[in-house]
Amino acid sequence: MTQDFSGSLTPPFSPYLPDLLVDETCRAPRFSCAPTSCSGNGNTFSSSSYLSSGSLKRLLLRLDPSPTDYESDTVEIFDFPWVAETALVESTDLLFGLFRQKLDILENLCQPLSLDPGQLSNIHIEAEEIRSQCVQFLHYVKVFIYRFLDPPQKMDTIPVHPYEELEAQLPSKLIEELHGLRLYLGHLCELPNNIQAALQLQHHGKVLPASWHLLHLHFDVHWSILEILQILGDKMQGQIVYAHEYINLIGENLTNVSLIEELCEDLLCDLIYYAANRYAQVRPSEALNDQIYHCICVKEMWILLLQLLDHRSKGSSSESFWIRVNKLLKSLNQGSNSMESHRISKTVQCKDPLGLSWWLIAHLSPLYTFDRNGNREEAVQISSNWKFIEDLLKKSSDAQNGVREDELRMHLQCCLSLCDIWESNLTAGTILWEYFSKNLNSSFTIRWLGLQTLACVSKSPCSMLEVVRSCCTDKPSLDLYKSDNSYLIFLRILARLMKKDKESRGAHPWKQIKGRIYSKFHQKKMQELTEVGLQHFFILFLLLAIVADTEDVASRVIDLLQFLVPGHLSTSQRALLWRGNFAFLLIYVEKNMDISALAEKLSHSFRETAKEFLVTKGDFGQKHTLWTLLSTYVDGVQEVFETSHNLQLSEEKLLNDGFSMMLPACRESELCSVLNFLQTAVARLRLKCQL
Repeated sequence: MTQDFSGSLTPPFSPYLPDLLVDETCRAPRFSCAPTSCSGNGNTFSSSSYLSSGSLKRLLLRLDPSPTDYESDTVEIFDFPWVAETALVESTDLLFGLFRQKLDILENLCQPLSLDPGQLSNIHIEAEEIRSQCVQFLHYVKVFIYRFLDPPQKMDTIPVHPYEELEAQLPSKLIEELHGLRLYLGHLCELPNNIQAALQLQHHGKVLPASWHLLHLHFDVHWSILEILQILGDKMQGQIVYAHEYINLIGENLTNVSLIEELCEDLLCDLIYYAANRYAQVRPSEALNDQIYHCICVKEMWILLLQLLDHRSKGSSSESFWIRVNKLLKSLNQGSNSMESHRISKTVQCKDPLGLSWWLIAHLSPLYTFDRNGNREEAVQISSNWKFIEDLLKKSSDAQNGVREDELRMHLQCCLSLCDIWESNLTAGTILWEYFSKNLNSSFTIRWLGLQTLACVSKSPCSMLEVVRSCCTDKPSLDLYKSDNSYLIFLRILARLMKKDKESRGAHPWKQIKGRIYSKFHQKKMQELTEVGLQHFFILFLLLAIVADTEDVASRVIDLLQFLVPGHLSTSQRALLWRGNFAFLLIYVEKNMDISALAEKLSHSFRETAKEFLVTKGDFGQKHTLWTLLSTYVDGVQEVFETSHNLQLSEEKLLNDGFSMMLPACRESELCSVLNFLQTAVARLRLKCQL
C-alpha cells in the first residue's frame, strides 16, 4: 500500500533543471456549471467539460488524452517541476501524497467563517488554484500512462535497470493508489451538507465558495479515476493488473477490472441519491418538466457513465448502463428489509421508489441522444430498456401495491414519453390492458382535480371522436396529468405502440393484440358496464377503428352490443349507445367507406323509438325520455351529413319514416329543431341528385 507521506515537499527523483522548458500551457478538462465556462457554440456543456473538450471521445477511441500538451521535458505539478517521462514512476507515493495534502487544504477552506468580500475573493482564487492543480495532476497521470508506460513484457532472467523494475511495478502501484484515493474521498452522497448544498447554487457569480470548488473536484477525481483505469486497461492489452501489495496485506483481490466496476456502481448509487433528493421536491403533475439534475455537471456525469459502460459492455463481459441501473433500482424497490439488500437501499431514502424509478428512466433515456462530444443528435437509435419497464408496469398496475390515480398518471406519462423515443413493444400495452380491462367502470379521477374528461360522458359523437383523435396524435403534451386520466394516457400508449410497430415492421400489429382485447368482452362483462364503462368501451374501440382494421372493429362492436338488454339500460346509457354508433359512422365517412351496414341497424332502432314516441300519450316523463333519445339521433345524423363531402356513402339510409312518426308528437320547440335538420338534409340530397 501507499507509504506514509512524510510531509516533505522536495521532489527527490526529479530535480529542477533550469535549462529545460517547463510545460505550463495545458488546461485539463473539468466539470463546470459556472456561466463563464459556457462554450457559446450551442452546446449544453462547458467548453472545458469532458464532453465538449473531446476528452471522452479520445478515451473511447484510445487516442492520446492531450495530444498537444506535455511535449516539453518537464512538467509543473503542485508548484514543482518534474521530469515528464519519469516523474510518475519515480515519485508515485510523493505525488499522490501531495494530491491528498491539497485536498485537505481545500477542505479546510470550506469551514464556515464570517469573512468580508475581500477574504471571500481570496478564498475563491486559492480554491480555484488548488482544484486546477489537482485536476492537472490527474490529467498528467492519464497522459503518462498513454505515452510513457511500456506495454507489459515477459520478465526474463537478464538483470534489468532499476527504473525498469519500478516501471513494471507502476500499474500495480497505481491500482493501490487509486483505490486508496477512492477510500480517502468516500462516496459523493457522504459529503457534508454544506458541500452538497453547492449543487443547488442558483446564481453563479465571479466569486464562488470553496465548497463549490471542492464538490466539483470530487466529481473530477471520481471520473478521472475511471479514465485512468480505462486507459491503463487498454495499455495493458487486456491483461488484468493485480494490486499485489494490497492483496498481500489485506488478503482480498483488487484488480483494475474490479476497481473500475466498483467505482462505476458507487457513482451510479451517488447519482441516484442526488436524483432521489430532487424527486422528493417534485410534484407528480410536473414530473416530466422537472429535470433529475441539480446541476449540469450531474447531467454530464450521467452521460459519461452511460457512454463508458456501454462502450465497455461491447468488448467484454462488463454490464451495460441499463443493466446496472436496473439492478440498483430493483434493489431500491425491494427495500432494506431483505438479507441481501444492496447499499443503495440504505443510502437512498425514498418514500416512493416506484415513482422514482419511472422518473429516472424517463429522464435518463433521452441522454442517449447526446454523442461523445456532448452534442444532441436528433435521428439516433436510442437503446431501449423495455424489459425493466414491463416490470414497472406490472408493479404500477398491481392493485396490491395501492398505486393512486395521481401516481398512475405520472407513471403512464413517463411510459408514454419512452414510447416516443424507443422502438415499439406491444407487451407493454397488453400489461396495461390487463389492468384497465378490470376497471372499465372506474372514473379514474383525482379528487382535488375534480371531474376529468372521461368522468364526464361525451355529449355528442363529435366530442367523443375528438377525445379519441387526441389519443392518436403524436404531438407531445406535458399537461396530460391534468387533461387526461390514466385510461386516456393508456390509450395514447396503445395507439403509439401500434402505429410505431406498423411503421417499423411493415406488418400490422393488430392481429397480435386484438385477441387479448376482444377476449375481455363477453356477455356478463358487457352487461356490467355502467355509463362510464360504456364510454370507456366506445373510446377504446373507436381508437382501434382508427389505428387498426376499421371494419373488423366495427363488426365486433355490433356483435358485443347485442349482449346488452335494452330494458336494463338507463336512458343515458341508451343515448350513449347511439352516440357511440354515430361516432363509428363518422369514422367510416372520414375514411370514405360505405355506411349502409351500420346505418340500417341504427335507423331501425330509431324507427322503433319514434313509433313508441308517437303512441305514448299522457306520460310526459316517458315522452321526455324518448325525446332525449330521438334528439340524440337527430344530432348524430346531422353530424354525419355535415361531415360527408358528397353524400355518396349511403347516408340517406339514416332517414326513414321514423321522422314522419315523430313529427306529429313533437312540441313546437322540438318540431322546429327536427324540421330545420330535415330541410338541410333534403337540400343536400337534392344537390347530390343534380350532380
